[in-house]
Amino acid sequence: MEVKIIIIILGIVFISTLTRSTFGFGDALIAMPLLSLFINIKTATPLIALIAFFIAISILIKNLKRVEFKSAWRLILSSLVGIPIGLWYIKDINENVIKLILGVIILFFAIYNLVKPKLVELKTETYSWIFGFFAGILGGAYNTNGPPIVIYSSLKKWNPQNFRATLQGYFFITGILVIAGHGLAGNFTKEVLKYFVCCLPVVLIAVIIGARINKKIPLEKFHKYIYLMLVILGTVLIINSIYNLT
Repeated sequence: MEVKIIIIILGIVFISTLTRSTFGFGDALIAMPLLSLFINIKTATPLIALIAFFIAISILIKNLKRVEFKSAWRLILSSLVGIPIGLWYIKDINENVIKLILGVIILFFAIYNLVKPKLVELKTETYSWIFGFFAGILGGAYNTNGPPIVIYSSLKKWNPQNFRATLQGYFFITGILVIAGHGLAGNFTKEVLKYFVCCLPVVLIAVIIGARINKKIPLEKFHKYIYLMLVILGTVLIINSIYNLT
């Protein structure tokens, strides 16, 4: 049974890592719901945190020059300001209500862009402070800091390589905080570390394959794929929040 579970975990991690390596995000969206069907959520959460951090490092090693630092440092700094607000003030609001609202906003944004793809492009870095701040609040309160960063990056109209690399730069810094939190909470058990070591070869293979796919995606199609991913993300958030509210 243990071998079967490990094989299933490897399959899920491969698919989720391939998605993250290709588009820059989406691994937790795929991995968490599926892993929770086979292993305890207290094991899945720190496991994905470790894997996500490892993915970010793996991508950044060869793509550091692709990171849009003008936006990245602003997003990170404003997120760090927003995180404590989310931790202490916003967390008392019903989590599912916030996720429902977030899901609707993401879904509307993605569908609008698919129907009318000539939405205004952000030319300056001014808005990075706003998106980063709200990402920090959502991250601190509900561990959902990704959507605002992805939306901002899509509005910047970066090419696939820069889009992917910049997201990893952001997730690398925030990932340090996440891992530190799990470490202080004692969540890195022997079981978590065992699964992580088993997953490393699969993660590396998926990162390499995803990088090749990313380079082959034309710019005009890449953003359509991003919006389709956001449609899935928004739909999952809406369904999950409604299910938990009922």
